[in-house]
Amino acid sequence: MSPPASHRRHSRLLNWPLLFVAILAVHSLAVYLFTRGFLLTRTELDLHSSRDDLSPQGDVSPGCASWPPAAVDRLVIVVLDAVRFDFVAPSTFFSEKQPWMDKLQVLQKLAADEKTSARIFKALADPPTTSLQRLEVDNGVIEHLLPSLHKNDWDVLIAHFFGVDHAEHIFGVDSTPMIQKLEQYNQILEGVIETLRSLSKPGGTHENTLLLVMGDHGQTLNGDHGGGTAEEVETSLFAWSPRTPPDAVLSVLDDSSCNVDLHGKEVCVSTMQQLDFAVTISALLGIPFPFGSIGRVNPELYALSTVTWVNQRMGTNACTSQDDLEAWMGRYAEVLCVNCWQVKRYIDQYSATSVIGFPLEDLQHITDLYSRAQENWSASLITSSSETGSQEKVEGKGSVLLQQIDAYNDFLQSFAKLARSAWTELDLWSMGVGLLLMILSVIIQASTLNLVFLLLNIFTRFGIEVGMSKQLPAPTITKDHPVSVFCKILGVNSCNILLELFPIISLAFVAYIMLKCLSRAICQRFLKYFLLCGTMVSYLSIAFHWASETTLFSHAGTVQEFGRSLAPRIVYAIGGLSLAISAFSWIFGPTVHLKMNKRIIILSAVMLCSWSPTILILLGRQGLFVALICMTGAWCIVKLQQKHQRESELSVADPVSVIQWSLLAVCLFYLTGHWCTFDGLRYGAAFIGFDHFHIIRQGFLLSIDTFCVSHILPILSLPFIAIVWYNTTSKDNELKDVILNNINKVLLMYVLITAITATLTIICVAIQRRHLMVWGLFAPKYVFNAIGLLLTDLLICLASIYYS
Repeated sequence: MSPPASHRRHSRLLNWPLLFVAILAVHSLAVYLFTRGFLLTRTELDLHSSRDDLSPQGDVSPGCASWPPAAVDRLVIVVLDAVRFDFVAPSTFFSEKQPWMDKLQVLQKLAADEKTSARIFKALADPPTTSLQRLEVDNGVIEHLLPSLHKNDWDVLIAHFFGVDHAEHIFGVDSTPMIQKLEQYNQILEGVIETLRSLSKPGGTHENTLLLVMGDHGQTLNGDHGGGTAEEVETSLFAWSPRTPPDAVLSVLDDSSCNVDLHGKEVCVSTMQQLDFAVTISALLGIPFPFGSIGRVNPELYALSTVTWVNQRMGTNACTSQDDLEAWMGRYAEVLCVNCWQVKRYIDQYSATSVIGFPLEDLQHITDLYSRAQENWSASLITSSSETGSQEKVEGKGSVLLQQIDAYNDFLQSFAKLARSAWTELDLWSMGVGLLLMILSVIIQASTLNLVFLLLNIFTRFGIEVGMSKQLPAPTITKDHPVSVFCKILGVNSCNILLELFPIISLAFVAYIMLKCLSRAICQRFLKYFLLCGTMVSYLSIAFHWASETTLFSHAGTVQEFGRSLAPRIVYAIGGLSLAISAFSWIFGPTVHLKMNKRIIILSAVMLCSWSPTILILLGRQGLFVALICMTGAWCIVKLQQKHQRESELSVADPVSVIQWSLLAVCLFYLTGHWCTFDGLRYGAAFIGFDHFHIIRQGFLLSIDTFCVSHILPILSLPFIAIVWYNTTSKDNELKDVILNNINKVLLMYVLITAITATLTIICVAIQRRHLMVWGLFAPKYVFNAIGLLLTDLLICLASIYYS
């Protein structure tokens, strides 16, 4: 026997909530996968290194029981922001000469004439690179730079020039202002080098000073950076020491990339990771290595300091280049020993405290590399401590030291590779799968609707938003109160009286509308009178709260304290109790005798009246203006839909009304002063009624304030659109199915619109994942859209169950 028709209809209706739950699950998985691949996570450890961390009694290997001694007395760092590698290296290193090349001649000349004390490095940055926007400080740097070189009250002098970065963003690389700026920098550097050279004589201020001229990142020909292309991550580092190290330094410096410059002199270029900069500078200055640094002390930059070549073999005639090289290798191995110990200490601390750590298999491999390197260290110390021996033994000592250095390098480079994959390399596979799931969910939702017209309207919405954004004038009055804006439009300069009366009149009007809706809609006596009384008390509390913020009760401390603290809490309590009672009445109340359209109106009215006081008090006085706009916009949409329904005589919900509803929600979001950045959150709303912070309570209130007019109210009031579209000639037993079917279709349309918007945002974020403003613009927009999508799905699920 087949089941009765009522049972079949009931089974079909249950499929809608299941469908929305499935959509929520798919969207949650998609957002999780894309977020996991896009939002890089590194736990910050608020720890610092100190000199007491290393001691002979500590748990460290012999020979590296103390931080390395200082190799330089002073360090001069000249930062040329956004300097490309081809700004510094000779044009002969590139296939085609460009107008901006060979402008920093002073650096190229030093690298060619003083090969043992000057070096050009190609510095490789890890994307994304960021920039300080439009800082014009070059004149001040120029004014103070040379005079500061004659003083001796500093250890590190940093001069940061922003002219190149400024010129690139405005004019591009291939431009006259860029070339002029590079030529200006060449003159400045000539003066710096000449000053250092004149003060580098024995006993001089800069006898043991190291000069570094470096960039922080590169740039494309259009002046952009932040991506992962070679132009953007390749920059330059030039190092020069006024004192000349021994010729053995040539054995350390890389000679695999050499070429002649325009004058026929050979210039060699080395490569250095920017990751190694901090720890190398620390080793040169003789200060503890940064706790969070995972770089390696760069051997070539470290070798340019003459002090690192001081032969410690006292009492012998060790004066050959081989002896110098062995002595330097022994000192550098000790530095790497401390370097590896610090990185291993960071690994252990990070693994113990980080929520998202490194894979155990990779950590075990890193630990094995460190253990093997430390086991060989004692043997290296014994071998390198021999002062005399045959030529074979001497060569054996150098070989042992070289193997030890290689062992430490393997450990450091392996962990740097592991950290780079976790912290700087986006997981494109996870991002792709997440994006694919979002696209599939849109297709699946679209397949259940008549989608051609709906998708057409979605792109129409996008076009309207873009067109309106281009036509917007300068925001000269957008921060004013709406009444002030209205007065300025009318040409009235002063409207203080209207500003005082507007909240009172608006609040009374909104309260009247809510009470009227409740009195007409609800038939249950208990629920009706409770909501009427609760609504009146809530709106009186709101008025009292706003009055307490004025000078009206400035001398009445108790009354003022009640209005600021207790009145908001009364509103919150009444709102929560109203939601609980309405849910209880929905489950156990006798609503079977009501027609379905009447029942939907009651449920919607109860839900809106329960939420509205809390939303109004969180939004503040601007909330009244927002409420009036929201009610006016909703009334217009419903009236237009009723007119269209009478003309078309259809019983299916119109997608245009749903699109208009979503557009209204977006407009209300920005009207309340929100925008899709974290500094756009109205944090003060979370403390209305409370003075002390509690993460759950304040987080809940902040979430309501952020999403109330853009998600909560629009979704809960969507049934007002659906109940218009039903055939009044339908029989009573069919009316319920028709209305519920329309409600769920409207909810599905709204989910689809939100999903399409989120999918387009994800596509933009994936394309611009290496953009300069990815973390300042695209990532916050993605976070807000992703949270908004999941919140929409959750509210749609609850609404589908509630109204069914």
